[in-house]
Amino acid sequence: MNSTATQIAPRALAATLRRQAGSFPVITLTGPRQSGKSTLARQLFAHMPYVSLENPAELAFAQGDPRGFLARFEGGAVFDEAQRWPDLFSWLQGMVDEHRAPGRFVLTGSQQFGLLAGVTQSLAGRAAVAQLLPFSLAETTTAGWPTPALDALLLRGGYPQLCARSATAEQRADWFASYVATYVERDVRQVLRVQELATFQRFVRLCAARTGQQLNLSALAGETGVSEGTARAWLSVLENSYLVHRLAPYHRNFGKRLVKSPKLYFLDTGLACWLLGIDTPELLALHPMRGALFETWVVAEFVKNRFNAGRPAALYYWRDNNGNEADLLFEVGGQVQPVEIKSGRTVTIDYLRAAGKAGRIAGEESLAPWLIHGGDESYERSGVQVMSWRLLATAGS
Repeated sequence: MNSTATQIAPRALAATLRRQAGSFPVITLTGPRQSGKSTLARQLFAHMPYVSLENPAELAFAQGDPRGFLARFEGGAVFDEAQRWPDLFSWLQGMVDEHRAPGRFVLTGSQQFGLLAGVTQSLAGRAAVAQLLPFSLAETTTAGWPTPALDALLLRGGYPQLCARSATAEQRADWFASYVATYVERDVRQVLRVQELATFQRFVRLCAARTGQQLNLSALAGETGVSEGTARAWLSVLENSYLVHRLAPYHRNFGKRLVKSPKLYFLDTGLACWLLGIDTPELLALHPMRGALFETWVVAEFVKNRFNAGRPAALYYWRDNNGNEADLLFEVGGQVQPVEIKSGRTVTIDYLRAAGKAGRIAGEESLAPWLIHGGDESYERSGVQVMSWRLLATAGS
């Protein structure tokens, strides 16, 4: 990672981490690989010793003499890639129970499998959990980086190393190829049999082709050539790695028959585009997946804003068997905010009708619907709040 570039970019999650450090003895920072966790932890907790458990010498010391290793950090420390030493969580439990000073230890990890399992088993009630995703548009705007045109933005995605420089198509391709290879070799290998890795990579690409769509697990499994149970387990791997997010249907019925399948979204459109073989803005502009990728980007922005504030995603969609739908729903003070998402630059009557229809789903419980579109204008029309995608640089969700 280009640490110099990422150091000058403030992260919205920093305020949440400071708040948590004032209340909990252990702070757990997780998220996908290369999202900036180590950089943020070292910046925010620069007064604390930093230890990477990917350092073979440190890991050997910890495993061979845990008491001696931890005696150096009675006052606290940042332990990067904490899941590399699973016994750490049990040792920290005893230390924080003896001296429960807030903000004493910070744990980071690139994947959830070992990290959060250890926190749940040994540090329940003692550790706060924060989730750092790739940059949101609000964060890159705050950093002062120029916002590219929409298609270029979707291609780039939000990973810090690609946001901090004007990467060419070839550089993006090289970075994502390395990213996926590292992810498969280091993370997926822990939970899947080695001979299945090539099939798993095919599965990931097929998931990218379904971003922004309702999830049909049986069809996905069939196309991949695995059982439905295997596909379900593999999807959990992607979700636990923060590569994808499943958007659940809204849980309230409103007196209608609901479609119950979740929708699948990648949390970074740059990665999704690379997996789909889309490498230029010109190709994306004409691609049949463009609308789904724009919707994917909008949903990911909402997820990032929620996580950065230390809140659960709590985002939903609505669709019934009569074809009534809203791309995104969330609750605000007991009411429901419907959101319609359209990638076109020009707001048409059909767009407004779709947004108005989404706003009528919840009846009196519904707030005025939002229409987030791919153009630059924002205004109110026919009871619909029309919003440019650019407003997501400043508006929280």
